[in-house]
Amino acid sequence: MATALSPARLRPRDVLRVGGAGLRTRPLRAFLSALGIAIGIAAMTAVVGISSSSRAELDRELAALGTNLLTVGPGRTIFGEDAQLPTESVAMVSRIGPVNEVAATGKVPDTNVYRNDRIPEAETGGMTVQAAHLDLLGTVGATLAGGTWLNAATSRYPAAVLGAAAARRLGVGAAGADIQVYVGGVWFTVVGILDEVPLAPELDSATLVGWAAAETYLDFDGYPTTVYTRSDDAAVEAVRAVLAATANPEAPNEVEVSRPSDALEARRATDRAFTGLLLGLGAVALLVGGVGVANTMVISVLERRAEIGLRRSLGATRGQIRVQFLAESLLLSALGGAGGVVLGTAVTTVYASTRAWPSVVPAWAMAGGVGATLLIGAIAGLYPAIRAARLAPTEALATP
Repeated sequence: MATALSPARLRPRDVLRVGGAGLRTRPLRAFLSALGIAIGIAAMTAVVGISSSSRAELDRELAALGTNLLTVGPGRTIFGEDAQLPTESVAMVSRIGPVNEVAATGKVPDTNVYRNDRIPEAETGGMTVQAAHLDLLGTVGATLAGGTWLNAATSRYPAAVLGAAAARRLGVGAAGADIQVYVGGVWFTVVGILDEVPLAPELDSATLVGWAAAETYLDFDGYPTTVYTRSDDAAVEAVRAVLAATANPEAPNEVEVSRPSDALEARRATDRAFTGLLLGLGAVALLVGGVGVANTMVISVLERRAEIGLRRSLGATRGQIRVQFLAESLLLSALGGAGGVVLGTAVTTVYASTRAWPSVVPAWAMAGGVGATLLIGAIAGLYPAIRAARLAPTEALATP
C-alpha cells in the first residue's frame, strides 16, 4: 500500500532563507523600498526626538524658573486687620513631606533705605527693607549680579544685599566693602546685588539684610511676611492644600497661599500638545510606510508568478507560499524600520547639538518604530501573500 507523501515543513531558518531570496535577487528594488520605509520611520523618530529634546529643554528652563514654587503670606483677620504668621511657621512648613526647600522674608516696618543720610525721609523710592533667611537665594532661584550672598557671619552684622531695582534707584553699581547705604538710621555695607528674580519680583526693589541683624539694628519683630516653598512637581497641589493649616494651625483662614506657578500649568499644557502631535505624526509616517510595503509586495507577486508556479509544481503548499512572501514583507519592513530609527536618532542628535539642547529620543519611539513597522509590514504583506498562494501552478507557469 502506497504511503501518501506529506509536504516538507519549513524550519524558521528556511523561512528566513526563502523570504530573503526575493530581497537578494532584486537588491536595488529592495533597497529603494526599504529606503522609503526608512525615510518615513526616520521622519517619525526625528520628529519625536526633536520634540522630546525641545520639551526636555523647556522643562529644564521651567524647572530653573521654579514651576513648584508656592508662597505663604499673612492675610486678614475676621475684623479686617492685618494678620501675622507665627514665628514658627517656617519650621512647621518644612515638616511637610514633599516640601524640599523653605525660606522666608520679613518686612521691616517703618524702615527705609537711602543712598546717604542727607536724603529727605519722604523720598523712599518705593523700596522696602526685608530680613531674609540664608537659604532664600536657592529657594526662589535668584542669582547674584555681583558680590556675595549673606552668610552665617554677615547676617549678624550691618550687611545688605540689594535687589536689582533697588540698586538702580540707589545708584549702586557694584558691591564692595566701601559701598554703604543708610538703612533705618544705620549704615549697612552692600555685600551683594541680585539679578532680577522672575518668580519673586517683590525682591527686586528690596534691601535684604540678615534676620539676626534686622532684629539687632532695626528692631525687627521676627515675624515672617512671606514664606517661599519648593516641593515635588507632582505634589504641588497637595502641598498647597495643607499650607495654610500648617503655617498657622490656629487660624488657617488668616493665611494667603499663592496658586501653582503659571510655568507649571504651561508645562502641563505643553505635555498635552506634544502628545497629540506625536500621535498624529506617528500615524501618518506608519501609514506611508505601510503603503510602500504593500505596493512593493504586490509588484513582487506580479513579477514572480513564474517562480511561484515552479515552486508549487515542485510541491510547495499554499501555506508555504504565504509564509515566504509574508516573511519577505517582514524582512523588508524590519530593514526599513531599523534603518529609519538609526537615521532619525542621528538627525535628532545633530539638530539638538546645534541648539545646545539635551538629545532625547525616547526608548518607546525607537522600539515602537521598529515594532509598528513590522506590524504594518505584516498587514501590508498579507494580501500579496494570500494572492500569491492562490495562484494555480499551471496559471503561474503560463505567465510570460
